[in-house]
Amino acid sequence: MNKEVLKALEKDARATPEQIATQTGISVEEVEKTIEKAERDRVIVKYKTIVNWERLGEEQVQALIEVKIQPQRNVGFDSIAERIYRFPEVRSVYLVSGTYDLAVFVVGKTMQEAAAFVWQKLAPLDSVQGTVTHFLLKRYKEDGEILDGGGEKGRRQPLTL
Repeated sequence: MNKEVLKALEKDARATPEQIATQTGISVEEVEKTIEKAERDRVIVKYKTIVNWERLGEEQVQALIEVKIQPQRNVGFDSIAERIYRFPEVRSVYLVSGTYDLAVFVVGKTMQEAAAFVWQKLAPLDSVQGTVTHFLLKRYKEDGEILDGGGEKGRRQPLTL
């Protein structure tokens, strides 16, 4: 499988096979074959659009929840991770090193909604031993894309004495 094709698509999912062929020097037919095989083998899992909802005035609360769990015999962390990622509020789940075992990203309309997910759905799960919730206050960059360009209006003035 040609990794150059996948890197081009990862950077811009809207790139056509013709554009990728021009960028990489690979034939259009080879690009198309690579894409078809990658989709079939679930190497390409999803094509994604990043939306800056704040620009549309759409309120959204995102939270990172650190979860300490008791791994289950013979299945380790996988079984509880699957139970957690099946909740519709959950955007991402990662097994991590450190004090906590899972990093869980959730989205809600309000802080109360995100908090309710933790105390109503997540914390009561048998394997969950503890949680710490961090509300994300502002997104600057997501999946490699700068959301607010910053420019002069986004920069803080330097502190002078």
